[in-house]
Amino acid sequence: MNEAFLTRAAAFPDLEIRRIGLDQPEEAVAAALAACHGYYVWAARHELPPPWHVTPALLARLPGLLVVASYGAGYDTVDVEACTAAGVAVVDQAGGNAEGVAEHALGMILLLLKRVPEAQAALRAGTVRDRNALIGRELAGRTVGLVGLGHVGTRMAGLLNVFGCRVLATDPGLDAAAIAARGAEKAALGDLLAAADIVSLHCPLTAETRGLIDAAAIARMRPGALLVTTARGFIVDEAALLAALREGRLGGAGLDVWEEEPPPASHPLLAHPAVLASPHTAGVTAESRARVASMAAEAFAAAVHGLPPRLVNPEVAPRFTARRQALLAAATPGR
Repeated sequence: MNEAFLTRAAAFPDLEIRRIGLDQPEEAVAAALAACHGYYVWAARHELPPPWHVTPALLARLPGLLVVASYGAGYDTVDVEACTAAGVAVVDQAGGNAEGVAEHALGMILLLLKRVPEAQAALRAGTVRDRNALIGRELAGRTVGLVGLGHVGTRMAGLLNVFGCRVLATDPGLDAAAIAARGAEKAALGDLLAAADIVSLHCPLTAETRGLIDAAAIARMRPGALLVTTARGFIVDEAALLAALREGRLGGAGLDVWEEEPPPASHPLLAHPAVLASPHTAGVTAESRARVASMAAEAFAAAVHGLPPRLVNPEVAPRFTARRQALLAAATPGR
């Protein structure tokens, strides 16, 4: 737990923070969690044991739960529909790590354009003979397509504008005027893929985005284009991406998120010389971690008095409010 969470929570006397260690029997963990109204849950699915993912089964064991807040901008460990049905508010810390993730994506783009992964592999193998065999490209003036223009995508657009890039963006929740205000041009996904020198993914993982960048989408990309994702695993079809790289249709890929996290050392994408890889660390900066931790503490504090901010499931509001009032009345008889 980031210390910023505890520091910020200490400013709210209505909050009681309980640490529940996983180094004890499952029933003991469940009993401790059942005594809480809020659950501060790990956001990465592979870091949290499955019994403690927020599923219908877990919710059934936690009748007093009111709020689930994730450790980060994502909430892969939370079944949002199940929470809504149970009257539990789901809060993320969207925007708290936008700077860290955008900087990471930009860094990947710059390194891929300069072919640093290939150059490093050649140096380690002792096969560098002609530097011109590793000739790179510059970012200035290139066309970059952003899939998703939320907190991270908007910051990314701002950074790319500094380089004089043409920035295209697709986001179903924004019209052309809103996208223009965020520094980009609205484009349909197919048009964006066909026009962009670089495609960078910044969308959430939803039923609509799962498998969005599949073989057909990759086939629409420009020859030699780069693909970067700091979004979520399962948005990109890893097998299709590998095939495109092996065939030389794409110029490189920057991958921070994976179907399995961390990916096994034997993953074929890790062995490809034009792939720059990281283990879901784009938002793992000291500043981002402190920021999202403070935001989570503030969300729990707000839930004591009403609806918390940054609701992932705003439709839960009436049920949440009724349950919160009932729990308060039970805790304070006579009021």
